[in-house]
Amino acid sequence: MSTENTEQTFSISELAKEFDITTRSIRFYEDQGLVTPRRQGQTRIYSKRDKVRLKLILRGKRLGFTLAETGRLFELYDADKSSATQLKIMLELISDKKAHLEQQMDDIKVVLMELVTAERRCRDTLKNLDDA
Repeated sequence: MSTENTEQTFSISELAKEFDITTRSIRFYEDQGLVTPRRQGQTRIYSKRDKVRLKLILRGKRLGFTLAETGRLFELYDADKSSATQLKIMLELISDKKAHLEQQMDDIKVVLMELVTAERRCRDTLKNLDDA
């Protein structure tokens, strides 16, 4: 958008286009307090910080983090720039996500085995009907 006091700024449409998301999504993240653009009348003006946060929000979503978890990390970072606390919490969240995904994988394997068994029974029954 512009460079004001050497800080690069962005419009909502520029960010939406860059990250391939809707402006409505960005406004939702704003409503959740995850990005905090300044206002010039009705126009939202996003900073480099907002852009980085938006990137982290989307990365977190891909990794399975909730917006609340992402917001918690942002709050920790804002309160403690040394980031030791943030990294410890991040490690806990990663551990929890991994455990959850491993459980889902186990559940999927069980369902797949059940489907294979059901499929085999159906095929055997069909074969027996055709032979009769």
